Amino acid sequence: MTAAELGRALRGRETSAGELVDAVLRRARELNPTLNAFALIDDVGARAAARRADEQLAEGVDLGPLHGIPVAVKDLIDMAGLPTSCGSATSFGATATEDAEVVRRLRDAGAVIIGKTTLHEFAYGATGDRSVHGASRNPSDPRRMSGGSSGGSAVAVAAGMVPLALGTDTAGSVRVPAALCGVVGLKPAYDAVPSAGVYPLAPTLDHVGLFAATSEDALIGYQALSDRPVQFQSGDLSVGWIPPMSIAVTDPRVEELARQLVTNAGFTIDVVQGFPKWERRQSLFEVFSTLQGREAFRVHEHHLDADADLIDPEVYARLNKGREISDRLYARADEARHELRVMIDELLSTYDVLALPTVPIVAPAVGDRSVSIAGTDLEVRGALLSLTSPWNLTGSPAISVPAGRLDGLPIAVQLVTAPGNEGLLFAAARDLEIALAK
Repeated sequence: MTAAELGRALRGRETSAGELVDAVLRRARELNPTLNAFALIDDVGARAAARRADEQLAEGVDLGPLHGIPVAVKDLIDMAGLPTSCGSATSFGATATEDAEVVRRLRDAGAVIIGKTTLHEFAYGATGDRSVHGASRNPSDPRRMSGGSSGGSAVAVAAGMVPLALGTDTAGSVRVPAALCGVVGLKPAYDAVPSAGVYPLAPTLDHVGLFAATSEDALIGYQALSDRPVQFQSGDLSVGWIPPMSIAVTDPRVEELARQLVTNAGFTIDVVQGFPKWERRQSLFEVFSTLQGREAFRVHEHHLDADADLIDPEVYARLNKGREISDRLYARADEARHELRVMIDELLSTYDVLALPTVPIVAPAVGDRSVSIAGTDLEVRGALLSLTSPWNLTGSPAISVPAGRLDGLPIAVQLVTAPGNEGLLFAAARDLEIALAK
């Protein structure tokens, strides 16, 4: 059942928060040995929160749509009294003394937090298979990647352990695992959801986001986490389809299925020509990687040398590479980011929503580091992030919506809009869900 359905069942006294949490904990413990969604399951805290939720509802106190609803939180988000491991064996992941602001908002909304989910170490990877807690695995096929870095949260929702889970997204770390696992993944506009108490990776690119089974649940979660109201508008939406090959190599079958769903939803669609109008020698992903690499190194430089033996070698090498990025190179990439924002602002003054596949491939096997797309051999991380990272550069709200299956594995459509137009984003996502269900 979705969060919305569970909320209605709670208010209709068809179930209780205590019964829900018992069922969720049973399912999580049953599936976690195979899928590794959770790094930590907080039985005591979850049952105590469920008791409070039931007592409040019995007294006529209703805190909103998340009251009594089980949720999960990525393990780089602080929860008072629990460790924040960031998926790492390093020493700084001590017990948190305070809740992150997003956790406080979940509690204020009456949500029942089940535990903390597995992530790619330091949130610095798209594959979800480099963590002190092990790889999180795709519910569609446990031999396949969940995606990352918020893979555990995506798996928890996709496997029906919880209806809603928090993640973070610096390059696609919500939308990529959402796409690979077949759930909805929302990256709000930059700073629309507070990041206080969330361990950073690249502060100018980091977003707190969430996973849900449906866009309705994603909206419920977003409204609990953000102070920004969602303005809904009626009428036909104009959609600009971005040919993904104009950004990165894409499996043509993925593009065909994704575009077909957008067409079936009945939108007015134009193909965006020449995206982006890019005259720099650097690709969008190179610009992104320069900004992310420098910022991630700055965040972690204080312990890189001392903890070198405790950090996964792949993650350590990626972090240490940021040492080579000079002030001049970072400044040039920042200028390019500004140029891209101007271009996207112009596009979004023409179209309500932009659409493209979320990820150009289906989920690779756990441990794979290269992939062949349309006869071209590519590095897996770069391929997974190629269509999502531009929207971290712009800070645009973006949502990944399931678009069916290819070779038995999920694919997805990504929708992007301008900050303040989130109502259009959720409306378009709902139209895609209706079209897919037909």
